[in-house]
Amino acid sequence: MSRTPLDTVEHAAATPDVELPWAELGLKKDEYERVVEILGRRPTGAELAMYSVMWSEHCSYKSSKVHLRQFGEKAPQSDALLVGIGENAGVVDVGQGYAVTFKVESHNHPSYVEPYQGAATGVGGIVRDIIAMGARPVAVVDPLRFGAADHPDTKRVLPGVVAGIGGYGNCLGLPNIGGEVVFDACYQGNPLVNAGAIGVMRHEDIHLAKASGPGNKVILYGARTGGDGIGGASILASETFDDAKPSKRPAVQVGDPFQEKLLIECTLEAFAEKLVVGIQDLGAAGLSCATSELASNGSGGMRVTLDDVPLRDSTLSPEEILMSESQERMCAVVEPEKVDRFLEICDKWDVIATVIGEVTDGDRLEIYWHGGKIVDVDPRTVAHEGPVYERPYARPSWQDALQADDANKLARPATSEELKDQVLKLVASPNQASKSWITSQYDHFVQGNTVLAQPEDSGMIRIDEASGLGVAIATDGNGRYAKLDPYAGAQLALSEAYRNVATTGAKPLAVSDCLNFGSPEDPAVMWQFAEAIRGLADACQQLGTPVTGGNVSLYNQTGEAAIHPTPVVAVLGVIDDVARRTPVAFQEEGQLLYLLGDTREEFGGSAWSQVVHDHLGGLPPKVDLERERLLAEILISASRDGMIDSAHDLSDGGLIQAVVESALLGGLGARLIVPDGLDAFTFLLSESAGRAVVAVPRSEELRFNDMCGARGLPVTRIGVVDGDVVEVQGEFTLTLAELREAHEGTIPAILA
Repeated sequence: MSRTPLDTVEHAAATPDVELPWAELGLKKDEYERVVEILGRRPTGAELAMYSVMWSEHCSYKSSKVHLRQFGEKAPQSDALLVGIGENAGVVDVGQGYAVTFKVESHNHPSYVEPYQGAATGVGGIVRDIIAMGARPVAVVDPLRFGAADHPDTKRVLPGVVAGIGGYGNCLGLPNIGGEVVFDACYQGNPLVNAGAIGVMRHEDIHLAKASGPGNKVILYGARTGGDGIGGASILASETFDDAKPSKRPAVQVGDPFQEKLLIECTLEAFAEKLVVGIQDLGAAGLSCATSELASNGSGGMRVTLDDVPLRDSTLSPEEILMSESQERMCAVVEPEKVDRFLEICDKWDVIATVIGEVTDGDRLEIYWHGGKIVDVDPRTVAHEGPVYERPYARPSWQDALQADDANKLARPATSEELKDQVLKLVASPNQASKSWITSQYDHFVQGNTVLAQPEDSGMIRIDEASGLGVAIATDGNGRYAKLDPYAGAQLALSEAYRNVATTGAKPLAVSDCLNFGSPEDPAVMWQFAEAIRGLADACQQLGTPVTGGNVSLYNQTGEAAIHPTPVVAVLGVIDDVARRTPVAFQEEGQLLYLLGDTREEFGGSAWSQVVHDHLGGLPPKVDLERERLLAEILISASRDGMIDSAHDLSDGGLIQAVVESALLGGLGARLIVPDGLDAFTFLLSESAGRAVVAVPRSEELRFNDMCGARGLPVTRIGVVDGDVVEVQGEFTLTLAELREAHEGTIPAILA
């Protein structure tokens, strides 16, 4: 796009008829005309580059803004919330002067095009969001969705994604403590690679993305700017793939975790010495984002000299420099008298740092190149005043028929032997099978503060060694439930993550989300999106867990085929003493097994309907948020007071899946009795929400029952921890050896 003579602001004003490639950069005709209207002239090539990436779906949320407002409008009152939506990541108060920041984001399309680098840079980007808030990163999580487990392309994408996540996170020295792996044909050609991170700081160390104070210097530091990732996340993630093979490899960023590790330490040392006024990481949209957001969030304008940006490729045009999404870069605003010390710290950590501009007392973002002014814009129009679409949406014509295709009417096992075979098939299915082939490639315990990690219900990190204060995080989402009913599906995702945090003994505090959907230009997809947002906002309001931030990922489809609507919800919780955590594994023979909650005939979207019948239809399990709240209170109290020694939430695969996982993790079997009023099939395989199974020491049985009774939570004794089998009395017996072979052999066999 570079021109001769240089396409300066003055040149643009004098040459209104010059054609610019706005369509190739992803802008619509009316959007380009709006840019011309804002500027009062045609944009320069550099200005066009900035508007195109910042007004992309990925950066501007132009199709989702009108719905996302509900998270603010319906936000519950929360004493814990310190920083909410609008910053790099949300921040919550966890007590003792500590604050925790956390966020989940997507790197879906880049990870399909280039699995290793797409996933690796997804981790790197979310970690920089955490650093930018002033926190030390302490852990990462990775909710993942792939196509059918036995599809050839899954074998291409999955190993690369896992290696990228593991390679980058392990090199940073960050434990991977949670996430999910789900297989479904709907993600074929469009995997979901969501990455989350947690950071810890003191309250007084919180930093925000704003450039204030005229005369303060703007310093770009970290890696040199290269040609990788030009328009990468911003434009690549804002359109659908066609049915052909990936063809956008150059748009994917290339990561260097060792450079990022230096960047982390350098930044934290600068924070410790109070050298930074404002800070922004360079992720999607690169310098276009960092400069425009810092300037628009601050008290004045900004002047930048692009010639001073350190480059890996001297042939890059100014447009390419502004659009590059090269990794491991950050932008800091520093007072003039502190610049030398800031640069000294960067030099100590072998981090390249350059003053590229300064904060002005005006209200414009001005960027210069080779002596000419190539950008002169109101930064708010770039960063915050992009298009807002009220896309048409309508309940799909097929939704009623889908819900009427009731899974509860599917053929059930006719004999105990058939029930046993179906249980074994379920335990061995890709989604229910052990994911240790994947998770063993991640370091869970680096830094020495991990107390729970996969396959526990939630990951847990100790953040204060003296007191034992810790935080837990769980990520959940069920696209099958959301396809059947997006409103309930989003609430079930929140409920499961909320329940998973409580099951380990932590109190749920706040939510981040990653909302993965198809094309917003499809009214059916927009209806799914609108319903999911409404459901999640309503549920967060009722449970008292504010949404602190997150990510919207649209255009997740190949051709006309959209993924299932997949809202992934992360819930963060706090625990006063990690020594009182509750694990999934059975701990001791003779302990009594209790089922908490009500079990109904609910099989819509269930693992059983998928594995045994390849069926998706009916309604998902009923949501009862007050029951979820009560269940959480019981689980947290029981954990704190030593009334339970193990606990596991009931979700995909129902009770039998939970019992098998607890048995295999603890190396101890269980003998189960079908309660009165339930048949064995429903007892074992229903996916009713708001339930957990706990192991209670005999000495605590009376106290535990009294607590549940006093609070009105249904509780049913269903068996005992015993032996080396899982026996369902009067139905079947499976040895732990049989179950282990089925549970642990599937994923390695598929990916071999």
